[in-house]
Amino acid sequence: MPRYLTEQDIADFRAELCKVATERFARHGYEGVTMRQLAEALGCSPKTPYRYFKDKADILATVRGQAFAKFADALEAALVDAPDDPAVRAQRTGEAYYRFAMKNPHAYRIMFDINAPIDDSHPDLGPQADRAATYITRTAESLVKAGVIDVDPTMFGYAMWAATHGLVMLQQAGMLVHAPDYRTLANFHGALMLKGAAPARPAKKPGKKR
Repeated sequence: MPRYLTEQDIADFRAELCKVATERFARHGYEGVTMRQLAEALGCSPKTPYRYFKDKADILATVRGQAFAKFADALEAALVDAPDDPAVRAQRTGEAYYRFAMKNPHAYRIMFDINAPIDDSHPDLGPQADRAATYITRTAESLVKAGVIDVDPTMFGYAMWAATHGLVMLQQAGMLVHAPDYRTLANFHGALMLKGAAPARPAKKPGKKR
């Protein structure tokens, strides 16, 4: 007689499957992973994963949704008790971004390095991805309100995101070994963007001729 699975048993198996899937998708990509391989890694029947997830796409969407949720949590936690200074909050957000990427390289990879759409077809993926993105654009909006920058906040936020992502990928690929360290590069780029987006200074009035 088969053993009755408790809710905790189900949750534990789903969690272990998601852990294995996250690592496999990050290393081999979506096409390089099969349901049979996931089952073998878990030591179960090839049909067992289908009892917990619809298919491989469902597993990928689930683990990506979980990754984005953890990412958003990390960005949110960085702003707890943060001062109202938008520049400081922007710096804290950037530092939290980097810490998450370095601490969770597989989660970061499946978030941004998988060729699969992010939409509302899965109950968690789209909303959690949007939640994470909000912290990036909200930082830019606060800089505009404070008069630190005078550009479109959405454009500025995504430009900063693109630059940060690029630095993270270079770091993870080992391409910064002979370059300045990540923090130095991030601070330089941040200062450069803030300077370029700063409000234009009023032209000086010509002095009176004697």
